[in-house]
Amino acid sequence: MIEGQNGLTWARWKRLVPAVEALGFAGLYRSDHFTNASPPDKDSLELWVSLTWLATHTKRLQFGPLVTPASFRHPAMTARMASAVDDLSGGRLTLGVGAGWQEREHTLFGFDLLDLRGRFARFRESLEVMTRLLQAEKPVTWRGTYFRLQEAILLPRPQRPGGPPILVGGNGVAKTLALAARYAHEWNAVIIPSARFHELSARLDMLVKEHGRSPSAVRRSMMTGCLFGQTDKDVAEKLQGRAADELRARGLVVGTPSAIVDQLGRLAEAGVQRVMLQWLDLDDLDGLEAMAKVVLPVYRTH
Repeated sequence: MIEGQNGLTWARWKRLVPAVEALGFAGLYRSDHFTNASPPDKDSLELWVSLTWLATHTKRLQFGPLVTPASFRHPAMTARMASAVDDLSGGRLTLGVGAGWQEREHTLFGFDLLDLRGRFARFRESLEVMTRLLQAEKPVTWRGTYFRLQEAILLPRPQRPGGPPILVGGNGVAKTLALAARYAHEWNAVIIPSARFHELSARLDMLVKEHGRSPSAVRRSMMTGCLFGQTDKDVAEKLQGRAADELRARGLVVGTPSAIVDQLGRLAEAGVQRVMLQWLDLDDLDGLEAMAKVVLPVYRTH
């Protein structure tokens, strides 16, 4: 998983995408931001345009946004774009969505973030709109506080029945988990320890059942930070004085190949079905290759 607002350009994207697929990673995901939460501003290649290019230049990679916000993406347009890109890729997109959170980009570009209550009310409506448009075979009429539909239908219909699976990302029990239980095909936790993930996953099981769904209907994943080095010296250089144990305690994956494998194993034991490792250096393809060679073979044998 990469942070697209940290300097992503076409040149970097065109190097990164084929490398990730050739190295054998299961997927490639990216954030959807105009800019960073604090200066300096860096290049930030537009999300959906970049995913369209990926869809036509890869054959196997799963991909999607982690996550695209309801605060500056109208849900009808998000559903329309996601359906088209998913079809273009042959059904490899996961539609990761969120409420929006980063104040600075909303201020700079004139979007209304809303207070927390309003933000999640708008997000719930966004999920309702996207779900109805992706699943309905007949025109939809629906009215909410923030969005409305009047005899609306997506054409052409998604090639996948119901369209691409919806992923809801976040750790909040009261709001995020409740929305994931109702609308999501996948819940994506963000940088938490394995024990906390296990607790939240159990809570999600209960919420999913309350909606008459099977817990197995909602996939469990996590996006977390990754500091990888082939040697202890490499890891120390990337830590830049930070304590590895403290980062691991927060849920980040840190260390040499054996340490990475051990931490991923613990996440799997906690119920994480797939993990998106945050790779911040967009030019460090050598590091990606090194990790792929020593870590991925462990999981290909399972």
